[in-house]
Amino acid sequence: MTDAANRIQDIITANDVVLYMKGTKDMPQCGFSSRVAGVLNYMGVNFADVNVLADDDIRQGIKDFSDWPTIPQLYVKGEFVGGCDIITEMTLSGELDKLFEDKGVTYDKDAADKIREANG
Repeated sequence: MTDAANRIQDIITANDVVLYMKGTKDMPQCGFSSRVAGVLNYMGVNFADVNVLADDDIRQGIKDFSDWPTIPQLYVKGEFVGGCDIITEMTLSGELDKLFEDKGVTYDKDAADKIREANG
């Protein structure tokens, strides 16, 4: 593995939920990253954010690592879940809730329901 791949693997292993994104969870730097971080923040999910804009090796390395061409990228318990469109669909369908429940990740079910109500 490359140095970037090793660093990525270490972060994914050390944290239950990781979002590789442009910017940070408090200050996203693109709309797609903002949407996914916003969902996770609203649902009260404790997640690590990795700003790919701060490190070109990680920015390209995460794309190679997951074989997924876009950012953001969400990992739950070491498993690549998807990018913005997939996370949006999973949130609206309730699949994200089920994934969090299956993986033992704490989240606010009422907040998840409110997202679906607002977009229903």
